[in-house]
Amino acid sequence: MSLNSGVSFTEEQLAGYVISATQEVFSTMIMMDIVDEFPLKEPVSRFKCSITGMVGFAGSYSGVISIHCPVELALKITSNMLGVECDEVNEDLNDAIGEIANMLGGSVKQVLSKGGLDVKLSIPTVISGEDYTVNSLSDSDCVVIPFVVEGHNLLVGLTLKKED
Repeated sequence: MSLNSGVSFTEEQLAGYVISATQEVFSTMIMMDIVDEFPLKEPVSRFKCSITGMVGFAGSYSGVISIHCPVELALKITSNMLGVECDEVNEDLNDAIGEIANMLGGSVKQVLSKGGLDVKLSIPTVISGEDYTVNSLSDSDCVVIPFVVEGHNLLVGLTLKKED
């Protein structure tokens, strides 16, 4: 993937940015240890009993950064982040997961904007459910990193497409 004027990112570098941003958000805002695993070869699109937070990119790049986690883990994350017990899917849970997606998006935007690129973020979108599918842009570069937090798995995905 090539940015501009000699600035380019490999899939490994993008994975590194996702890992770094996720670890920073979890250590500073959520106070939980998170361990990354080897990036997945293919994106995951179907989720069960989960919650997904997404933020879109527009401008020199279009795409989405997303965090997908089981509801049980999302409740723990929200409780840690807000400092109050969260034991049900509610507005606090949606706000917390949306804000995590927003922080991850801000970190990636910062990297993309360093080359002088015009990149804007959308407001966060959060979806949850017993069984749902999330499809992304098909002709885009995609990296999906699995993480483990307190014995639970979550995914952070980044899909980007260079706009002409």
